[in-house]
Amino acid sequence: MTRYILPLIITIFLLAGACSGRKSKAAHRGIIPETQLITILAEVYMADGLLSLPYINYLYSDRDSLSTYTDIIEKHGYSKEMMDQTMRFYFMKRPKKLIKIYDKVLGRLSEMESRVDRELPYPGAFEGNLWQGKTSYYFPDRTGSDTAWFETPIRYPGTFYFRFTLTIYPDDQTTRPRAGIFFHTNDTTGSEKRTYVSTFPYLKDGRPHTYDVIIPLGRTVPVTLSGWFIDLENQSPFREFHYRVDNIILSRTMIR
Repeated sequence: MTRYILPLIITIFLLAGACSGRKSKAAHRGIIPETQLITILAEVYMADGLLSLPYINYLYSDRDSLSTYTDIIEKHGYSKEMMDQTMRFYFMKRPKKLIKIYDKVLGRLSEMESRVDRELPYPGAFEGNLWQGKTSYYFPDRTGSDTAWFETPIRYPGTFYFRFTLTIYPDDQTTRPRAGIFFHTNDTTGSEKRTYVSTFPYLKDGRPHTYDVIIPLGRTVPVTLSGWFIDLENQSPFREFHYRVDNIILSRTMIR
């Protein structure tokens, strides 16, 4: 975490210089106070990290990072121009002070990380990889018969974490691709009862993205976890699919 913050601060400065055509004398007036600057930079760093998550990136895909940074600055009552001037002042006139500010941003983030660790419930030990399917899937399948359908029996309750890396290539014709994952049981009459797991649309940019699906299961076991990495039930059979699934891990932990 720590090695990325100073480059991020410098990047903000460079963006500020590139986007602002007005030069400043870097005077003390118009400079954002140090305590507020530390808060703003910490929030900018957290926003940058959140935007790297596939689901958050999808929700805010119509916005660029500079707009996000500007929103954070204005939320604290300052303008982008003041931020430009402040960063220019420290970068050009007070570089050693900028390093000290950077250290304080690190301290703020470390304190927040420790607080989250204390407040979150401590998970028990994972049981290892419970996945019983193939280690990877690739479409189009060379045999023409693989649909990436999977079934994995689950015999014990707990919180399950389903992680996989998915790459959807630019020529894939899937409409709003998302997972189709559910667990199912048979009632006393032998009828199947499905409970679908909440999922979200994937990023479709030709790059590998790692997705995490949390599946809480109570005492209703045993069940079978089934489905598709990309839900084919709602897709046209005439569309061409082109994607790859790797690094599949299914783990279970009990919350103490």
